[in-house]
Amino acid sequence: MNTEFSDLVRSAQQGDELAFNTLFRQTQPIVVKYLTAITGYAAAEDIASETWVSVVRDLANFAGDEPAAFRAWVLSIARRRWIDDVRRRARRPEVLVDTAPDTTPATEDVEASAETSAGTQWALGLLAALPPDQAEVLALRVIADFDVHTTAQLVGKTPGAVRVLAHRALRRLATEIGDVTNPASRTTES
Repeated sequence: MNTEFSDLVRSAQQGDELAFNTLFRQTQPIVVKYLTAITGYAAAEDIASETWVSVVRDLANFAGDEPAAFRAWVLSIARRRWIDDVRRRARRPEVLVDTAPDTTPATEDVEASAETSAGTQWALGLLAALPPDQAEVLALRVIADFDVHTTAQLVGKTPGAVRVLAHRALRRLATEIGDVTNPASRTTES
């Protein structure tokens, strides 16, 4: 039992804004990366916002004393908001433009920040190229750092199916990365 985290959650549930902000700052990057990995489109930030509206509304109902349990709870809400978004888009398709302003805060080490951002974008691009079920499982396992059983509960699959999906995703990514890092390995037709 993590009493420090438990106290933080309890304070947030009682309306302490500072406690809630701490939970948000710890969890939001994972939520956005997860949603970006599974959605493959620019709406990840919007869905993350909808997720936090639900978190605020239902925080009093959360029961847990571990950071992983809180992340699992928030990501299960994010997954439901994503499913809602997919259904809404199917009913009312819309055209999105990719002209969002850069919202990353200015840092002193611009070069390191650019390298980190490029690496993250590259990795999320690789995940987006995977089939949706593989991308989701890999995002939960790697980005959210969930074990197989927690991932299986979140996606509604058996632990064995989660392992197979993760293995297939990793093999596919290894092939993709091999093609990128070793152009000579690509076969060309004459």
